[in-house]
Amino acid sequence: MRLKVLVFASYADALGKGEVVVDLPEGATVGDCVAAVRALPRLRSVPPAPLVAVNRRYARSEQRLAKGDEVALIPPVAGG
Repeated sequence: MRLKVLVFASYADALGKGEVVVDLPEGATVGDCVAAVRALPRLRSVPPAPLVAVNRRYARSEQRLAKGDEVALIPPVAGG
């Protein structure tokens, strides 16, 4: 299945755009999706367990994904 993954802030800067499409097998999990994104040369800086949202709700790495889901990788945020 093909999924759109949104990236923000430093992840988007590294990629040069705000989204990437990944191909995953049916039954893939959020963790599988993160691994696919981390395999991209420009996104190796993504930590092994980043904050992830699926369809605008926070998700755990074991959550199964379905065709048409929108995945977002949320980088760490610091305030001041």
